[in-house]
Amino acid sequence: MNPSVPKNSNSRIQSYKHHGKDLDELRRRRNQYNVSLRKNKRDEQIQFKRNLIVEDSMSDNDDIDDDHEQRRQLNLNEIILKSQNSDLAICFEGVRAARKLLSIDRNPPIDDLIQLNFLPILVQCLTYDQHPELQFEAAWALTNIASGTSQQTQAVADANALPYLLRLLHSPQANVCEQAVWALGNLIGDGPKLRDYAIELGVISPLIEFIQKDIPVTFLRNVTWVIVNLCRHKDPPLPNNSVQDILPALKYLLSFVDVTILVDCTWALAYLLDSGNNIIQLVVEAGLIPQIVKLLNHNEIKIVTAALRAVGNVVTGTDEQTQLVLNQGALNCFSKLLKHPKDKLNKEAVWFLSNITAGNQQQVQAVIDAQLIPDVIHHLQHSEIQTQKEAAWCISNLTMSGSVQQIQYVVQQHIIPALCNLLQQQDSQILQVCLDAIHNILKQTPEENLEPLITEIEECGGLDKIEHLQTHANREIYQQSYEIIEKYFPADNDDDVSSMSQVPRNEEFPFGNNSTNQTVPETNLQFKF
Repeated sequence: MNPSVPKNSNSRIQSYKHHGKDLDELRRRRNQYNVSLRKNKRDEQIQFKRNLIVEDSMSDNDDIDDDHEQRRQLNLNEIILKSQNSDLAICFEGVRAARKLLSIDRNPPIDDLIQLNFLPILVQCLTYDQHPELQFEAAWALTNIASGTSQQTQAVADANALPYLLRLLHSPQANVCEQAVWALGNLIGDGPKLRDYAIELGVISPLIEFIQKDIPVTFLRNVTWVIVNLCRHKDPPLPNNSVQDILPALKYLLSFVDVTILVDCTWALAYLLDSGNNIIQLVVEAGLIPQIVKLLNHNEIKIVTAALRAVGNVVTGTDEQTQLVLNQGALNCFSKLLKHPKDKLNKEAVWFLSNITAGNQQQVQAVIDAQLIPDVIHHLQHSEIQTQKEAAWCISNLTMSGSVQQIQYVVQQHIIPALCNLLQQQDSQILQVCLDAIHNILKQTPEENLEPLITEIEECGGLDKIEHLQTHANREIYQQSYEIIEKYFPADNDDDVSSMSQVPRNEEFPFGNNSTNQTVPETNLQFKF
C-alpha cells in the first residue's frame, strides 16, 4: 500500500486520513489538533534543553555567601582577562568563575558574556587536552549558555562549538565526555537546522558507541536524552538513514529497567512515529511494536503516557500498520486506560480508538469486541470538552467505516442522547462531528427501524437542537441540519403543504378580517406559466 495519502484541503474534515470512503480522510495526525499534549504542560515529556546547576554551591549557606562574595570581587571584565591568560591555571580560574555565574544566578549573564566575545574563548578551551578540568568547565559553561533562548543557542553554534564538542566525545575523561554530550543535546534540541548539522558532523555514531559501552546510568540517561532530541523535530523529520542508525539503539534501550531511560526512549519512538507512514514502517520492520505495546501495561504513568502516544501515532498510518498494533493485543490495555483518573490519559486513549474506528470493519469490530464503546460513550457524556471531542470523532468515524450491524450496536448503547446533548456546544468542530454521526446513523438505519430512532432523537431534545442549528453562522452546520430535518423530520412541512392544499374549489379566498368569503370573478383570473 502506498503510505503517502492525499489531503483534501476543501473538506471540512480535511484532517482525516483518506480511507477510500466518501473521499474523506478518517485518520488524523496528532499535530493537526489542539488536543495535543505537547501544547499543554510538558510534565510527561522530555525537556529539550537542560542547564546544570552548581551542586556544591547549593549545599550550605556558607558556600552560597562565598559565591556571592566572589562575584562581587570578580566582575565580568576580570573573568574575560583571566580566561584569556596563556597560563592555563589562571585561565581555568576565569572560566570556572564564568561557569559559576552561568550556573547559580537566576538571571545568568549569558548575553553579556556573548557580547564580550567570551564564546570563542570557551571553544578554544575545549582544545586543551592537557587540561581536562579546563575542558570540562568550558563545556559546562557552553552547556548552560546553549540552554537559553534560540538566539543564545545559535550564538554557541556560530562560535563553531559543535565540531569541538563532538571531538570531546572521544576524550579519555568520562566527565568531559558526558558534559560534551549534554552541551550537544542542548544544541541539537534547538531545532532541525542544528540537528542536521550535528548529524552531518557524525554525532550519531559516538552516541551509539556510548550505549554499547558499560557506562554509568547517569551518563546513559544523558545519551538517551540526546537521542530524544535527535528524534524530536519533524519539520523536516530525521532522515531515513539516520532513523535506521538509531532504531537498534532504541530497541536495546527498551530492555532497560531504569524509568528515566525508558521514558526518554519511548518518547524518542513516539516522535519518530509522528513523522509519516514511511518512518512508521521503519519502526515496524525494526520489530519495535511489540515492545512499545508491552509498555502500555507498565506501572509508571510517564512510561504509559509515552507508549500510548507512540502506538497512537502508529495507528494514524495504514490499515496494515494499524493491524500490527492490534495483533499485539493493544486493545486489552484500553479498558484500564479509559478508566484512569488522569484526564490527559483518557483523551489520548480515546484519540487512539478514534483512529481504530477509522479503519476497516474488522478493526471496528475489534473495538466492539473489546467492549470499549460504552467507555467511549461515558467520556462523550461526562469528560472535559477535549476528551468529549475525541469521543465524538471516535463514534463519527465508526458511523462512516462500520457496517449497518456495527452502527446499530452503537445505537443500542444509547449513543443518540449523548450525541444530541453535545449539539448545544459552541465549538463548531464538535457540532459538525456530532451532526455527521447522527446523519450517518440515520442514513445507515434500515427504514423499518427509523421510527424508533427518530422518536429517540425527538424525546432527548435532539430535534429542537438540530432545528436551532439551522440558523447557525457556519454554512456547513446549518446545511447539514437542514438536510436532516428535511429528510427525516418532515411532519411540520407536510402539515403546511396539506393546509395549503385545502383551498375551496370555487376559488374563494378569505382576506383581511372580513369573515365573509369573497368570490373573485373568473374573468379576472389570468395565470401565465
